[in-house]
Amino acid sequence: MNKLSELKIWNKAIDLTVNVYKATSSFPSDERFGLTSQSRRAAVSIPSNIAEGAGRNSMKEFNNFLGIANGSSYELQTQLVIANKLEIL
Repeated sequence: MNKLSELKIWNKAIDLTVNVYKATSSFPSDERFGLTSQSRRAAVSIPSNIAEGAGRNSMKEFNNFLGIANGSSYELQTQLVIANKLEIL
């Protein structure tokens, strides 16, 4: 597969993860093990799965991991919507 640092999708996912960490740093302390942790884990999962897929030997495997990363992006989106509705974001 391609060099990881050359994958635009991976770079954008890294930027997203950094932004999620910054945004969740102001969440209330009682959300430390709730939305803060869950949002950060989902965010980290996105570039991590892209990277794992890029390291595989076939496009089929790569596409499978892209699907997992996409699922994590939906999970993150849901958590951020909840945080917004709770007015902590």
